[in-house]
Order: sequence, then structure tokens, then C-alpha cells
Amino acid sequence: MRVEVLDKLKKDNYLKYLRENSNYYRELNRDPKEYDKFVKFIKEKYKLRTIDKVDNFVDSVDLITKIINISNE
Repeated sequence: MRVEVLDKLKKDNYLKYLRENSNYYRELNRDPKEYDKFVKFIKEKYKLRTIDKVDNFVDSVDLITKIINISNE
């Protein structure tokens, strides 16, 4: 694998995900331009996108408000 791709993976902490999805080793070796595709796949699969984080936050707030409402009754 090219050094610049490995550096990006280390910098962005995606090595763990690369090990879990080993088919991307081959793709990144053959074409380093596939890095963006890999990142997009990882963010979707492991719910690391901003919208996923917002949804998790909203769900947490909703749960807390329900608990508070139940305790106030």
C-alpha cells in the first residue's frame, strides 16, 4: 500500500476499520483514489456521519425527557 494512503489511514484512525473490512486492502493497493469511497463506506456502515450523531443525540434527549416526564407524574 502506498505510504500516503497509510498515513491518511493512521491520521484518521481508520486502520481498525480496514482490518475489519479487509477487502479494501486490495482496492486501496490497486487504486489509492478509492480512499474516499472507503471512508464513505465506513462512515455509513459504522454510523459515523454527522447526521447519525445528531440522530443519536436527539434519541438520547428524547429518552431523558421521557424519563423526566414519568418521574414527575
